[in-house]
Amino acid sequence: MKRNRFPLSLLIMLLMLQTPAAWAAKEPDSLGIKIGQMIMTGFRGCSLAESPQIASDIRRQRIGGVVLFDYDVPSRSPIRNITTPSRLMKLTRELQGITEIPLLIAIDQEGGRVNRLKPALGFPPSLSAARLGKLDNTDSTTAEAAKTAETLKTMHLSMNLAPVVDLNSNKENPVIGKLQRSFSDDPDVVTRNARATCNAFREKGIIATLKHFPGHGSSTTDTHKGFTDITGTWRENELQPYRQLIAGGYNDAIMTAHVYNATIDSLYPATLSKKTLKGILREKLGFRGVIITDDMQMKAIADHYGLEEALRLAIEADADILLFGNNTTFDPDIARKAIAIIRTMVSKKIITTDRIDRSYRRIMTLKERYLFQCK
Repeated sequence: MKRNRFPLSLLIMLLMLQTPAAWAAKEPDSLGIKIGQMIMTGFRGCSLAESPQIASDIRRQRIGGVVLFDYDVPSRSPIRNITTPSRLMKLTRELQGITEIPLLIAIDQEGGRVNRLKPALGFPPSLSAARLGKLDNTDSTTAEAAKTAETLKTMHLSMNLAPVVDLNSNKENPVIGKLQRSFSDDPDVVTRNARATCNAFREKGIIATLKHFPGHGSSTTDTHKGFTDITGTWRENELQPYRQLIAGGYNDAIMTAHVYNATIDSLYPATLSKKTLKGILREKLGFRGVIITDDMQMKAIADHYGLEEALRLAIEADADILLFGNNTTFDPDIARKAIAIIRTMVSKKIITTDRIDRSYRRIMTLKERYLFQCK
């Protein structure tokens, strides 16, 4: 059956002529579009035929992004979204083919052990951040990042949830240090290599995502598994890569950490903390780009906050994209639930329409920069 959709060239022309607000205003349910664009979710299946729920979420809920994995954690299955390059390319084309507003199609392709596009599946090998940081050669880092970006571009992936800019301050950190995800314990080394990575991604038209704000490198526990307190281990220099990169013009995306730091906010972990995201990242460091949460289904959040409270706090804190990886637990209805909750909060004036508009504008600005006008 032939799909009835606008050609990409027409969409580009329309976006060049209209503001993000005008784009949504064309539709009868502009609020629904704006809220939908704030949701990114994972799903099961290597094709739309296998994934009717995500097709519905894209078409009806107007979600703004999806995240892909190679392994399904809840079912312990080696088959999730990625099996071969050709099948992945077909899937990403199918996903973009059913939406008028281009999707952010995201992946965690950090290199080394955090690597969704594995050589065993037919993808190029990649170096870890730790290896690149040890070399500390920007030419080497640029070349590695360019190779990664070229692979993502070929697969029609648009957003890499990388690079990690956490400092390797605790070598025994189970989720950062031990997995070789950090460039270095030296913030200057981290900044140099992260800048080279982001520049290479940008040259290839791939959106970079600095993570995990305000720093996960000093933790002793894993936010995937539960409450993670960095109050006694976090240091101010963990902000340095963010400070320097933002001052140098970085304005794409930054991912939050679910870490708790009582010296910053005695009530809430960073993802849900207005003091952390709005107070430090927006106001102190001057970041004007997109803030994306780490997976809201990770136990550091899900075990301590209900879905409604977590959504409210993250939005109030100034997060723009609410990520549900659906790979810690799996809920095929999570996008519809989250959107319904946010709609209700807006109708009750718990969340203002102006607040939704701000996130929508930031998301659409990012999409216009990378997805509507290919560089």
